[in-house]
Amino acid sequence: MFQRAGKLLAAKQRSVEELRERLLEGRGATKAVVEEVIERLREYGYVDDARFAHSYASLRVQQRPIGRQRLERDLWLKKIDKPTIEAALDQVFEVTPESELIDRALEKRIRLRGRPKTRADAKKLFDHLLRQGFAFELVSEKVRAVSKGDFDD
Repeated sequence: MFQRAGKLLAAKQRSVEELRERLLEGRGATKAVVEEVIERLREYGYVDDARFAHSYASLRVQQRPIGRQRLERDLWLKKIDKPTIEAALDQVFEVTPESELIDRALEKRIRLRGRPKTRADAKKLFDHLLRQGFAFELVSEKVRAVSKGDFDD
């Protein structure tokens, strides 16, 4: 069981709950054995949800501009508890503020598609930034600034 856990962790980093689920799927796995394996892995420092959440979030932010809400949802889907998620995201967004990330996302979108010329274009940009997980108020402010005076009523 310990070897299987090692292989699962070698393939990719996992949260404790993800690892627990995968180990319980294995043949001959019991809750007691799985808990013992996870406890040993914790002692060795191989599984740590706080470290996992921080490294996952900081890597995603480095790869491409992404908002706090999207990262929060992604970590929740990885079965990380809310306080751990909040702490990790606070650390990540302290280093790279969300306003800086949305500016990068805007620059990239404008470089690829140009400035919004119609209300429909502005709406598409707005929706795109919301899907990236940026806060509604921040998206609204930035899209308004980018498209100010570019099209008529």
